[in-house]
Amino acid sequence: MRRSKVTLLLLLLVTNFFIVSAANPKIKNVIFMIGDGMGLAQVYAGMTASETPLSLEQFPYMGISKTYSASDYITDSAAGGTALACGVKTNNGMIGVAPDGSPVYSALHILAQHGWATGVIATSSITDATPASFVAHQPSRKMQEEIAADFVANTPDVFIGGGRKYFNSRKDGRNLLTELNNKGYEMISDLNGLKQSRSLKLAALLAEDGMPSMLDGRGNMLADATEKAIDVLKKNKKGFFLMVEGSQIDWQCHANNQEGVISEMLDFDKAVAKALEFAQNDGHTLVVVTADHETGGLVLKGGDINKHEVDAGFMLKGHSAVPVLVFAYGPGAEQFSGVMQNISMKNKILNLFNIH
Repeated sequence: MRRSKVTLLLLLLVTNFFIVSAANPKIKNVIFMIGDGMGLAQVYAGMTASETPLSLEQFPYMGISKTYSASDYITDSAAGGTALACGVKTNNGMIGVAPDGSPVYSALHILAQHGWATGVIATSSITDATPASFVAHQPSRKMQEEIAADFVANTPDVFIGGGRKYFNSRKDGRNLLTELNNKGYEMISDLNGLKQSRSLKLAALLAEDGMPSMLDGRGNMLADATEKAIDVLKKNKKGFFLMVEGSQIDWQCHANNQEGVISEMLDFDKAVAKALEFAQNDGHTLVVVTADHETGGLVLKGGDINKHEVDAGFMLKGHSAVPVLVFAYGPGAEQFSGVMQNISMKNKILNLFNIH
């Protein structure tokens, strides 16, 4: 009888272990997605204009992120990106450094040091403020040639975006493309080349500076790049960290272009769909979607859900101070619900990997 009770107890413990393990799958990968300038109004404009529900609507956890910087109530993308990437509030204009100028390190950098594969994607120049915050350490976001050199020194396994001129048409005469090639990177200059590549180290600089807008014919670049990066990075057995930025939601908000904002918002959601599809199939991938700040003070004055029509107005040409949304899916997603500081996200991610 006693042996039967012990056997039953062991069976219950093992069963409980598997139930808990199934309910709390181990995290292996993180896809961190930033809609630059994407506030609630931008998201809902996209929801209204889309003929099908956005992928963002499938996320089970949501929160709100406070975006102010160390120097200003209204952040810029440099300080906003640094807060998200590195977990430190810095002064507007600064990239990957604290207000005193000392370097601070991103979740991407730290996970790379622990053996994870890493990637960065943007529809801006890859040396622009947000993507730079995950890789570079410079006192000014304007120092794009210096930021490009940081990409060579601290290279992610995959980076895709614009900004070729900062690598090969430089004041110092360095050809960073040659240096990357010497480090084993395949240099890619167009989307077809990206799709055909079989390399595990990719430097895809697809435009001289920023990529074209959706209205100017960028096409499916962001979703395709996201899918390609996932396909490459998932080959690392330990896992990967991928940052994807929909950079030009911000640009169209600065221009107060309603059609442009919606087109960029819907394009960003297509990339979110690629990340979410992978995470749903994989079971060990956390997807976090947020923004560095809101741009334009966008107001939805009217519209028609059934006709997918939006009547929007802008209060600003610049950024606003309003908090932004956070969406999360996958293991640890519940950590990203509620009201939080933008600087909390780095440590939330690292804590899920037990890296402190």
